[in-house]
Amino acid sequence: MMHNSTERPILIGRYIVKSGATVRNAAKIFGVSKSTVHKDVTDRLKGLSKSLWQDVQAVLQLNKQERHIRGGNATKQKYKKC
Repeated sequence: MMHNSTERPILIGRYIVKSGATVRNAAKIFGVSKSTVHKDVTDRLKGLSKSLWQDVQAVLQLNKQERHIRGGNATKQKYKKC
């Protein structure tokens, strides 16, 4: 998926808000690095759509708060397989 630097932040931002995706998930879907997604939704998006940027920041903040839960569940699943 090839998108220009003004289109991609908006597409990624909409995807994150709609799906609640993490930066890692969005990077996989859009075929770019986590760093690119982060740069797109924290820096570039703010100048393109302030309201979408605010919505994305809310989702990213929620994901950050839940990160330890996802990590714990992943570890739990890992050891269940053993």
